Order: sequence, then C-alpha cells, then structure tokens
Amino acid sequence: MVTGESTQDTERKTAIENELKRLEESAMYSAQIQFEQTKQWRGVNLALGVPATLLAAISGTAALVNTSGRIAAGICALASAAFGAILTTVNASHRMNQAAAAANAYLEIQTAARQAREIDLPYWTAEEARNALAELTARRDEQNKTAEVPNRRSYKKAQKNIQGGGQTYAVDEPESTGGE
Repeated sequence: MVTGESTQDTERKTAIENELKRLEESAMYSAQIQFEQTKQWRGVNLALGVPATLLAAISGTAALVNTSGRIAAGICALASAAFGAILTTVNASHRMNQAAAAANAYLEIQTAARQAREIDLPYWTAEEARNALAELTARRDEQNKTAEVPNRRSYKKAQKNIQGGGQTYAVDEPESTGGE
C-alpha cells in the first residue's frame, strides 16, 4: 500500500482489488468460451468445405471421363453447390476468425487485470487504481459489444476446461512437499 493512505483509501483499493478479480475472472471465462466457439466454427467450416470440394472434383471428373456420367456429375455438382451455398451463408471461416480475435482480446484484458491487481495496485493511489479499473472495464465492455454471443455448448466446454485447470499457471500452484 502507498504510505500515508487513509483508511478510506485503503478500503477503496480493497474494493478495486475485488473488482479487478471479477474482471479477470469474467475475461477468463469469455476468452475460453470464444476459443470453444473458434473450435466449433472450424469444425463447421471443415464439415461443409471438404465435401463441397470433393464433390466438385468428382463431378468434374465424371463429366470429363465419359458422357454416360452426366447424371452423376450433375448430382455431384448440385450437392457441391449446396454445401458451398451453406458454407457461404453460415460464413464459418469469418466467424471462426472473429471468435479467435475476441478470445485473444479477452486474454489481453485478463492479463492486464491480473498484472494491475498483483503488481501495480499496492503502489497506486486509490485514484490511479480507480482509473486503471475504469480503463480495463471500458476495454471489456467494448469487447463484449463485438464478440458473438456464445452458444450453451461453448459455455459448458469452457467451464469444464477452466475447472479442470486449463487456465492455471504452474507458478500459481502450491508447491508440493515432495517425497511423500
């Protein structure tokens, strides 16, 4: 704590510390959820893109090999076009990239909140701490406006990952006593 702080400033910094913890936790969950969204959209992109490409290749080959394959080529071409149309409409590639960018932005906020809380807060005045909290809150709020709303599956998978230690650093783990 900054020397010469009043009791009121100390209480305010404790409240700011608690809010930084909440902000860090919120950003951690949001990042994990967006990473899960990224994985889901990558799967959709592959599930639609690979068949579209294969069917286009098959239809082209069938059409060129002989004239009796025209019906098969036409069916494959139509199926390929259907997969391509769905892929274009769903825009899985864009959504995948958008979710990955959002996840990384949330990770940046999470890291900044942790560093502010653990490294800077003891040396800041209450006013400096409040300003830092306001800036981080504004960054989080801005990111919330642009991030796609996650589905329930992403939320559940992110929650399971976090509870399984997926966001834990070795430095934060209690040291083992060894030899037992």
